[in-house]
Amino acid sequence: MLKPMCVVLPLLLSSQTLAKSSDYLGFDYPNKAKNAVSISFDDARHSQVDTGLALLNKYQVKATFYVSPFNVKERVEKWQMAVKTGHEIANHTASHLCTGNFEWLRELGVSLEQFTLKEMEQDILKGQDYIKATLNVTPTAFAYPCGNTFVGRGANTKSYVPLIAKHFKTGRTWLDETANNPNFTDFSQLTSLPIDGLTFEEIKKTIEQHRTNNSWIILAGHDIGKRDQYTTGSDVLEQLIVYLQDPKNGFWLDTVSNVADYVEANRKAFD
Repeated sequence: MLKPMCVVLPLLLSSQTLAKSSDYLGFDYPNKAKNAVSISFDDARHSQVDTGLALLNKYQVKATFYVSPFNVKERVEKWQMAVKTGHEIANHTASHLCTGNFEWLRELGVSLEQFTLKEMEQDILKGQDYIKATLNVTPTAFAYPCGNTFVGRGANTKSYVPLIAKHFKTGRTWLDETANNPNFTDFSQLTSLPIDGLTFEEIKKTIEQHRTNNSWIILAGHDIGKRDQYTTGSDVLEQLIVYLQDPKNGFWLDTVSNVADYVEANRKAFD
């Protein structure tokens, strides 16, 4: 029995749309690189400027640091030096707001489940004001603490991604399972892959697994020093930099905002 055209036509259109939207569009990076990579670190932990800054500067690598004021305050001069040497300073909220499943946040009454969108915006802008006043830069990038993008509980939960889209050019999540397709990715929800606690070979394997479609790979860590759960090993970071800077490996290495600017100017829009 033949199906009515009213049933067949939508099916045909749907399959055609799916095929068209999934077509690989290609993307060209500077210096004929196959992929872009951004190295980022969260929280403004002391080891980032005590240990990591010298290593990054040795190789003239510019990282993106997502900072919160309470840590910057204890290393102001070193963070000012990070700015002078060309690293990107980005916003990570004033209070490092995460889920109240972290008991210390819940006890302080500043967990995301206890916050409203208005309170969230105020905390973000408080961090922004501190960075402007102390480091003389205006961040255009943001990272969601703990990768959480919500406020509230249950049926009253609301996304604060629109707030980030309002105030910043980019927002970066955490602990993701994919890299960013430069033609498709949402700048307010950029994915990142963790590097803390991993060996160089493990990070290299992760990168190689995520190189399809000329992806933009954002790597995210915390402390820099002796490798553990929330620390990227100094030796591992150095091996990683050497690998990413080798022209034969086909990477363009730059800050999150520099790559975002380039991608925005050159991406091919999906239909």
